[in-house]
Amino acid sequence: MDADIRQAEQAYAMTRARVLRDLLESGRDHDTSRLEEVAVELGLPLADVLVVAGRPVPGSLLPPERDGEVMREFGYRVTFCGHPQLAALGEFLSSMPDEGAAPESRPARDPADPKPFAAVLDGLLRNRGLGLRELPFVGLALPTIRRMLGGGGQSLPALQQVAGPLGWRLEDLAMLAGEPMRPLEHGPLLCRHVGAVFVAAVPRTTRQLALAAREADRLSAREDQGWWQPVSYGVDDCPDACP
Repeated sequence: MDADIRQAEQAYAMTRARVLRDLLESGRDHDTSRLEEVAVELGLPLADVLVVAGRPVPGSLLPPERDGEVMREFGYRVTFCGHPQLAALGEFLSSMPDEGAAPESRPARDPADPKPFAAVLDGLLRNRGLGLRELPFVGLALPTIRRMLGGGGQSLPALQQVAGPLGWRLEDLAMLAGEPMRPLEHGPLLCRHVGAVFVAAVPRTTRQLALAAREADRLSAREDQGWWQPVSYGVDDCPDACP
């Protein structure tokens, strides 16, 4: 039975890898309806599929212009939520009305780039309104993240740490980066369920993010220590890690 499950998982992973590779190499040739189908198949935001495919991202799929410091505070507080609280916070964000004006569309990445992963990673972060200052602490030094966004330093352990805040599977991100999978000594600091909250927050304005940050504190019962801690280390009960 376990062997059957492993075979099914391997077949599923291979299918995802083929679809993602096709997106990366030939996504510009697909029509919009096919890209929408792929987004549903992979369980990814359409904006992410467009980024991988090298297509422009319409403003309606991007975050409105908002205060970076508020986004940073929001992201910090999200990391103190356990899994039931993360689910509740995602529902809280999804229940909010759309208030912000859509920004301008983002142009496609350079099709001549021989190493497109850096541009893809940058696009995935920007799809969520995350920059170097807004990205929650993931156990990586800022120079390491800068190198990744500049086209270097894309090691598997580093990819593991950024996959969680993006809500991506490590296997999918590694395939795009051309990094072979192998067992790692440590798990991610933040899991994909944290990333799901950032996806739910994409349409939200500065005002709404401030409200959501307060809701995160209420759900997590976080006590203010009077100083800035990088991240809560309490998100270690991810159901994905269960045998």
